[in-house]
Amino acid sequence: MEKERSVLSRAVKSGTISGLAAAAVASMAGKRENGSYAAPLNATSHIIWGDKAEKQDQASLKYTLTGFLLNYGSAIFWASFYEKLAARGGNGRSEGRVSSSGAADLPPVMNPLCRAAAVAAAAYVIDYHVIPKRFTPGFEKRLSGKSMAVIFFTLAAGLASRDLVDIAKGRSSRS
Repeated sequence: MEKERSVLSRAVKSGTISGLAAAAVASMAGKRENGSYAAPLNATSHIIWGDKAEKQDQASLKYTLTGFLLNYGSAIFWASFYEKLAARGGNGRSEGRVSSSGAADLPPVMNPLCRAAAVAAAAYVIDYHVIPKRFTPGFEKRLSGKSMAVIFFTLAAGLASRDLVDIAKGRSSRS
């Protein structure tokens, strides 16, 4: 039970970081591509408000806040998988030792980066190729493929960020 709470607590933290970062990147891309910071988040609210949401450019509680909260909830959802992977595989903080087979272990930063990349890739595949279109994130309705790639990269970076900071702190305290 304590381990589950720890995973949930960590998922809320890493999900908050990645959700805020992804929303910021989507908003900046929206401003660049559509002249509206709110447009991509508004489009996300299509899950609740239907196709009308993707046409909204102005910030509003109805569309923008709803879209932001849906994106935030999604980030925590995906963070729970990231944290479950971390809990299953240990803390991932090997020190670059050589294994019994003679192969070098991955550098410590690679463990969270690989987990985060795997989760972000799964999020993309599930969000855009598995679930019904009504439940897609919606950013794709207002943003280019290039911006979408940056958003998923940002999701991955946000998921791994707390672990990367912990690794860096551990190194700096040993130096």
